[in-house]
Amino acid sequence: MFSSKLCCIKGFSSSPLLALKSFTCVLIDSSQGQCTVTNTLAAQCKSKPQRQVCKTVLKHFDAQYSEELGEQWWSARDVLLNPLSWQYGVLLNRFSDLANLRQCLTGLGYTNLLPQTCPESQSHTTHMHLQCFIHRDPVRIPTQGHHSGWLKQYYLLNAASLLPVLTLNVKEGENVLDLCAAPGGKSLAILQAATPGLLHSNELDKHRYDWLLKTLESYFPPTLRHLLSVTHLDGRSIGSMRPGAYDKVLVDAPCSNDRSWLYTPDTHQGEMWLKERTQLPLLQKELLCSALAAVRPGGVVVYSTCTMSRAENQSVVEAVLASYQGVELLDLDQQLIDSLSDHFYFAHLRPSVGQLVIPQKGKTWGPMYVSQLRRIY
Repeated sequence: MFSSKLCCIKGFSSSPLLALKSFTCVLIDSSQGQCTVTNTLAAQCKSKPQRQVCKTVLKHFDAQYSEELGEQWWSARDVLLNPLSWQYGVLLNRFSDLANLRQCLTGLGYTNLLPQTCPESQSHTTHMHLQCFIHRDPVRIPTQGHHSGWLKQYYLLNAASLLPVLTLNVKEGENVLDLCAAPGGKSLAILQAATPGLLHSNELDKHRYDWLLKTLESYFPPTLRHLLSVTHLDGRSIGSMRPGAYDKVLVDAPCSNDRSWLYTPDTHQGEMWLKERTQLPLLQKELLCSALAAVRPGGVVVYSTCTMSRAENQSVVEAVLASYQGVELLDLDQQLIDSLSDHFYFAHLRPSVGQLVIPQKGKTWGPMYVSQLRRIY
């Protein structure tokens, strides 16, 4: 099912360096605010219909987020309304040959998001393997297609989505549960950060479960396949099914994804999603409680979403802390936050229940909310 070969992509040179140099990329001219397209994508860019903003969702966001975030919302709004400015980090796959890829990314102006420091001097030693390259300008290199039996070299993602994995701080040999794992980016990042004793990646939705399987097949070698367990279960039941079985649990909960919902295809769909939004906090609380049951005493649970909504973020964590005995809220590692502050804009939450990254001009990564809890007994 798996192979350690590099992903073979139609039209790519056999040399990763030459292949990257021939990438067809969409670049944003920050001074003109215009789309500059190289090579054969020019005609496609002109003919491709632009995504339309759902005015119903935008009106709702304006009312909610101007109250919750104040002036910070209007800067975030400008970024969210300009999809061409959304940046993509390049998460490298340590299980493939990366020598020329690193060199080429550096030549294209990419830098490593995370400093590669000596283990003796840092608490987050397991992040030594994890490498995500980012660009100061909005640039996206092409995705690599899935081919059975071949391993990809990189995975494109919003760099802020690495924050939950960095906060989880997985160490070698730990048993880890990714409760809502699809499409698989955070499971992949966990495997880049450390080699767990077991990584249990779970996804309830059948379509997304199939997507998760394909992602893991594309990046993880067959020799380590025994370290993975991929299931199709209701995450709310895993805590009772496997109590105290894990050292670390990640709950990247289903949420009202701000970026996706702004571009809902039609007004009717937007209205349906806004009604669904009111039901999400209950589901999120149930998932977080299941995660706390699944982690061992002394173990850590990280709760995250990709929305700025207070009801789905701080309020969920506060409600669980109030109702679930034997749990304490942990402060996020200040050293980690400081190391990312040049790239992410961390909003100040009141009360301080977790950290919220919101997209700002010049720091377009986000949205991403993260909170860390420890089970005491």
